[in-house]
Formats: sequence, structure tokens, C-alpha cells
Amino acid sequence: PGRVVTLLEDCGACTWGVAYEVRGEQIAASLEYLNMREAVLGGYDTKLVKFHPQEKDAEEPILALVYIATPQNPSYLGPASEEDIAAQIIVSSGCAGHNIEYLLRLADFMRFFCPQAEDKHLFSIEEALISILPCLYYSEESLEET
Repeated sequence: PGRVVTLLEDCGACTWGVAYEVRGEQIAASLEYLNMREAVLGGYDTKLVKFHPQEKDAEEPILALVYIATPQNPSYLGPASEEDIAAQIIVSSGCAGHNIEYLLRLADFMRFFCPQAEDKHLFSIEEALISILPCLYYSEESLEET
């Protein structure tokens, strides 16, 4: 377990990301998997929200299913400083990989696909993580030097 990006309910906020369309037989299998992972095991609430695609030919928003974190979840860690979050990410991993990779890939995604979004919180965590990493790396040579 570790820190993951979670949506917290905020009626005036905007979230940037990707929406995936599922069709036909994919719908039931996808919902079964996501509901087990996010709602039953993960402690998230589900909501339908308006999603505004960036494509110029998109005329109207579409409804998208999102999972909202709840503080009632026993794994919910709540707010923390960027430095504390980065330190926690460094020592955490899950079944899909290490939290360091998760954070760095998310920050890269935001820079590449959502350059107009200014996620200062995300990039501050990334900066804090990058500043901590060199302190954790050592080799036999560096130990002999000290």
C-alpha cells in the first residue's frame, strides 16, 4: 500500500485526465472489476460527472464514472506536506509497481497531455521526491569514501 492519486470531492474543482470508453461485453466486466477494486476493496464512492473531451469536434460533455476517495476508508491517509507524501511514496509499492514510477509517470502524463493544467501540488510532490532520491542512493564506492 502507498499513496495514490485520489479524487476528493470538490464541487468547484476541475480534474484533467483520460476517459476510457467501454462497449458491449466490456461494460459488465469493466464495472465488475472497477467496483471490486475501487468501491468494495478501495473505499471509494462512485459518481457520474460531466467529462469535456479536448477534441474540437466534441459537441457536448459526456457522462463519465469516477471514483471519489472517502476519509472513512481505513487506508485513507489524508492531507500531508509534499515532503511527507514524497517520503511515503519512496517506501511504497503495490501490485502494479512502485509508487515512485507511478508518480513520475503521472507527472510526465500531465506535462505531455495536459500542458494547460497547472497541478502545483503534483509537481511539488515530484520535486520533493526527486530531491530525496539522491540521498537514498549509495554504492560500495561511496561508502568507502565516507
